[in-house]
Amino acid sequence: MKRKQALPRLGFLGTGWIGRHRMEAIVKSGEAEVAAIADLCPENAQEAGKLAPGAPLVESLEELLELDLDGVVIATPSAGHCYQALRALDRGLAVFCQKPLGRNAEEAQLVVGAARAVNRLLGVDFSYRYTDAIQKMHQLVTSGELGQVYAADLVFHNAYGPDKDWFYDPELSGGGCLMDLGSHLIDLALWFFNYPEVRSVSSSIFAGGERLKVGSGKVEDYAVVSLVLEDGHAVRLACSWNVSAGRDAVIESSFYGTHGGVSFKNVQGSFYDFVAERFRGTASETIAAPPDEWGGRCAVAWARQLRLGGNGFDPQAEQLVRVAEVLDAAYGR
Repeated sequence: MKRKQALPRLGFLGTGWIGRHRMEAIVKSGEAEVAAIADLCPENAQEAGKLAPGAPLVESLEELLELDLDGVVIATPSAGHCYQALRALDRGLAVFCQKPLGRNAEEAQLVVGAARAVNRLLGVDFSYRYTDAIQKMHQLVTSGELGQVYAADLVFHNAYGPDKDWFYDPELSGGGCLMDLGSHLIDLALWFFNYPEVRSVSSSIFAGGERLKVGSGKVEDYAVVSLVLEDGHAVRLACSWNVSAGRDAVIESSFYGTHGGVSFKNVQGSFYDFVAERFRGTASETIAAPPDEWGGRCAVAWARQLRLGGNGFDPQAEQLVRVAEVLDAAYGR
């Protein structure tokens, strides 16, 4: 009888809501084993422990690294991502990290370079790629059915702001709504256009209705960014916290080609339910609609790659630096 291959053993660092959600998705998928949980907040760790009875609860990354693990899932505040990912990679572990991978392109490059040097799998939770709606749109764009796709408009407006203080400290977060929400939009735009060179980046960034000043100690709550890509194609994106959107959120991504267009939109202000439409002139066709349990798919895909023996460096991780470079340019740094 063929012996069943052991599942990858994962440590989870940071088990707030999103960390627990990704853990639950991986547990349900059966792609990996929860081998340990680390969180400075005992309540978070205990809640996460309900998803993996028997997994030891520890308090720090250093304690995790002393255990027999294959990978680490990081869902901590942004300021720690670079250092924590580097420490895990240095111990030969695969890493899956919440975005942003770094607070700037330098930090992102450090982590990607380390993953390449030790030949380990590195993933970042750009989760919207894994919605059914975006997947179907991407297939249409890359198949050429829309002709030459030359323009995109992307929006993520949130009628609320984050409930953790560190989000509002630029030293801890790296930025405000553009880092938090706009990073998803930049990732989608570059992915759909197959990571072209970015010819120019221009931006208008606001905090409390006034243009954000460098060194103010504040983070932005509204940002508009325009990209011109290598072939002259145009991308416009806007994002915000605490905006009067008339609903909880406005999340949209539209791509326009010479033979039609596609659009991704949230349903009635939802953060979780999306539709995708294909456009032909004035006609539209729905190509994806709820329900769609997409939130943990990115983490599950990483865990599956690890289980199937893909713990070597994935060259697609280089694209994470491209996203960080566009963010740096938008912030003028």
